[in-house]
Amino acid sequence: MAKLTILVAALVALLTLAHATSTTITNTEAEDNPRQQQRCRQQIQRQQNLRNCQRYLQQQGKEYDDAMSNDQNPQQQQQKQLRQCCQQLKNVDEQCRCEGVNEAVRRQKEQGKMQGEEMRKMMQQAENLPSRCNLSPQQCQISI
Repeated sequence: MAKLTILVAALVALLTLAHATSTTITNTEAEDNPRQQQRCRQQIQRQQNLRNCQRYLQQQGKEYDDAMSNDQNPQQQQQKQLRQCCQQLKNVDEQCRCEGVNEAVRRQKEQGKMQGEEMRKMMQQAENLPSRCNLSPQQCQISI
């Protein structure tokens, strides 16, 4: 178990380094300002901790299986979740969006349903989530 944890941490670090060297990544202003951090937390909570983004990211990390709704195909379900996620992100100030995406990833990690490759896929999707929603910043640094 310890080896798996070390392996996952190494993969995350490697992915973060690769993205940081090839792309400009926006950090949130909230990291440096406690009042801004509090304001961001309140906005994220008002948007139900980006619950729809959590669902979307969970779908991205996992392969589609029988858990998907039978009345919609997987692509339709995925697009619906993305639209709902984008709406929640849109309702959060630009400087708070990456903090919100990080919170969504943290909550998924805490549930413990994803590990290894699934977690890596989810984190990769989370980094680019604002871009998928045509929102700024285009990319977030995921730090869980």
